[in-house]
Amino acid sequence: MNVPANLFYTEEHEWVLIEGNIATVGITDFAQEALDELVYVEVETVGEDLDRHEVFGTVEAVKTTSDLFLPMAGKIIEFNKELDENDGDNPTMVNEDPYGKGWIIKIELTDPTNREGLLSPEAYTELIS
Repeated sequence: MNVPANLFYTEEHEWVLIEGNIATVGITDFAQEALDELVYVEVETVGEDLDRHEVFGTVEAVKTTSDLFLPMAGKIIEFNKELDENDGDNPTMVNEDPYGKGWIIKIELTDPTNREGLLSPEAYTELIS
């Protein structure tokens, strides 16, 4: 299972890349493998300020639909156009490249230093083992 060392993780299987006051969020390799082929990614919260753990979207796979939970508080500033059914309409990008081109949203963080609840790569590896 691929768990990049430069990211933070959540118990809900999202990853977070923090760059200054902007965070990029996606689902982990473990999550995309468990869900199987994604057929739809929905994010209708762009422009909204949300708290940590609030639902910011959903992913739909052949087997199930799962909520996506915000790992850190902030304003949703971007949804990956490649995944949006109105633009790229390629949700399988998450399966193909979950830590790269398959990112889901970008957040302008309320407090970039508050990393409460985020897991280190080591802790996340232990969680999924």
